[in-house]
Amino acid sequence: MSVADAPGDPISASLPQVRKRRTLSIKSLLLLMLLLVSVGSNVVVGVIGYVNGTDSLSKAANARLIEVRDSRAREVVNLFSTIQNSMLLASRDDSVVNAEIAFSNAFSALDNVGETADAGKAASPGSAAGVLTADQEAQLDAYFTDDFGPKLNAATHEQSDASSFIPTSAAARYLLFHYVIEGGDTPSSVDDAGDGSAWSTAHAEFHDYLRRLASLSDYPDLVLISGSGQIVYSVGKSVDLGADLVSGPYSYTNLALAYQKAMSGNRLDSVTFSDFGPYAPALDDPTAWAVAPLASDDAIVGAIAVRLPVDRINNVMTGGENWAEGGLGQTGEAYLVGSDNTMRSLSRQLVEDPQAYQKAAIAAGLSADDAQQAVSSGQTLLLQTVNTQAANLALKGQTGTISSGNYLNQQTIAAYAPVTPAKGINWGIIAEIDSSEALAPVEEFTSRLAISSAILVGIVSLISVIIASAAVRPLRRLRDAARRIAAGETGVQVDVGESDELVDVGTAFNEMSRSLELKNSLLEEQRQENERLLRTLMPETLAKRYREGAKTIVEDHQEVTVLFADVVGFEEYGRGLGSEKSLDLLNEIFRAFDEAAEEHGVERVRGTRQGYLASCGLTVPRVDHARRAFAFAMEMAKIIDRFGAQQGATLSIRVGLDTGTVTSGLVGRSSMAYDLWGDAVSLAFRLQGGATENGIFLTQRVVDKIPDTLPYTDSGVVETTGGWQRVWRVDPTAVTG
Repeated sequence: MSVADAPGDPISASLPQVRKRRTLSIKSLLLLMLLLVSVGSNVVVGVIGYVNGTDSLSKAANARLIEVRDSRAREVVNLFSTIQNSMLLASRDDSVVNAEIAFSNAFSALDNVGETADAGKAASPGSAAGVLTADQEAQLDAYFTDDFGPKLNAATHEQSDASSFIPTSAAARYLLFHYVIEGGDTPSSVDDAGDGSAWSTAHAEFHDYLRRLASLSDYPDLVLISGSGQIVYSVGKSVDLGADLVSGPYSYTNLALAYQKAMSGNRLDSVTFSDFGPYAPALDDPTAWAVAPLASDDAIVGAIAVRLPVDRINNVMTGGENWAEGGLGQTGEAYLVGSDNTMRSLSRQLVEDPQAYQKAAIAAGLSADDAQQAVSSGQTLLLQTVNTQAANLALKGQTGTISSGNYLNQQTIAAYAPVTPAKGINWGIIAEIDSSEALAPVEEFTSRLAISSAILVGIVSLISVIIASAAVRPLRRLRDAARRIAAGETGVQVDVGESDELVDVGTAFNEMSRSLELKNSLLEEQRQENERLLRTLMPETLAKRYREGAKTIVEDHQEVTVLFADVVGFEEYGRGLGSEKSLDLLNEIFRAFDEAAEEHGVERVRGTRQGYLASCGLTVPRVDHARRAFAFAMEMAKIIDRFGAQQGATLSIRVGLDTGTVTSGLVGRSSMAYDLWGDAVSLAFRLQGGATENGIFLTQRVVDKIPDTLPYTDSGVVETTGGWQRVWRVDPTAVTG
């Protein structure tokens, strides 16, 4: 048999056959791994950054909006409370009550004269006060049909019958002619029409007082209403002078309804408010009223009513049109919504860009006429509808935050709540800011991340090729050495180069000991540094409990003197410096304070741009804690004087000191901070915060514990939970020694 005829090589046949699988090489795997890790890490970082950034910014925006919402709500309630108090004072004012009686009696007298003349019992129509001539009657009718009527129609965009507003009362017609028509462009400036009537006599006596009363409170108008429902006097002298609020065209106005409600209660010292509504005498301008009954000898004789000042409400809600300074950025605003889902305050966009507002409002569903009227009148009160989720939730009495469309269909983050400025007036308050502005940093971060990721992928691809090639070489040498060992060779040495980790395997153990010793030394240094930082943040007793794992760390301290100091003038001085320079100087001052505190046995609690808080007797009980705290305050004054002289700045210090029981502890969970609180802390802050002069302000408790005779000056009293405390002031410059 020839070789060619043999069935096969027996040796080859006895060896196992290795199946070859097509897989990626180690080099390719390393290259792919590096690319996936780099790209994946960028994606993960981007997603986490976007989610966390969005969440953090949303929370920050919500917190800021809640603060603005609550602040504006308090201001609105305070405004209505101020109006109510002024009305209660006015209702008890003898001058107002006497004016009401005088005007009511004079109005009735004019009516009686007019009725007598109408019955033909007067000698001649123009011979007595209270009677209009035929020509004057014609002028009055013409005023309503040719002047007031067209103006009302133009304002309401409707055709109204102006003649229905012409009063039937002889007194009302008489007064309208002499004080509205004859009064010219400024009828409120007329003190006496000179017609000789008893009403004009009363007007000459009381008008200036009532006009000043309205002007000082910024009331657009003030009226006196008789017990039978006639407006017997008004400051503004509109067509409602002499109007009947019980019957006739004015009986359905919000003024009439508020008057009827106030009088039906038959209660003195009460004020009834109406919500805003159209008021024809004001050419249908949105008008709201506050009405208070007036009494003489405990008998109700009429009422006083004032027109609520829209400008003051708008000023509160817009922050004096300084939205950005009020924490609302470039797009935020706060506004009120009435139960009819229309605004009760001013729209920011209408103020800043009326044309853009008009387009956006029409696009959001507001009628073109209402949008044009808002632009023409410069107000959105009762014109701009707000049928949004935030408004509806607020009007249902709910409080919260939401991300949704606003009244102009712009996506916003909003904080909403109900607000009841007065009994019977249920509004909603909304503070909102565009989502795009609130989340702008996240969008910028995402854009930059995408660009940097693309650049990084290119760089990593190039570096990965080099790294993969270098990483494979030692493995190939190890592979060859393994094959030699598998073949039975001994004493195989692997030369893997001079810088590879494989070279260090033989000497790893010896180096491991030295490495561990070095690492332990570094860890000990780090632990000591952490301990030092911990002791600077909190007292040792609290730090110990914190290291032991206590979750709630709090301590009460008896007989502690608390000091709160403010460097007066530093903010103005630092305003002309850069932020870094200003902070460096403030830190220099606080370092000097800290050194002085250590010398006097005083413990610093915290120092911020708002002030410096310290205590004495907190962790180390001291019998003379009050004296030490005062001495430290004097040293602070000297430090500020030296610093001001060095820097050429006019600086001074205002310090408040109080002694009492305080509590210290760690506040927060994920991010804890050491803090100090209690009545003594609050009072120390109030002493310096409420002072108008510089110096050192001490409560009587501190003064009682200081044996030295010092040049105290009485600075009044302050109310505390334990009663009234006398406050003393010490001028540091007056203390010698």
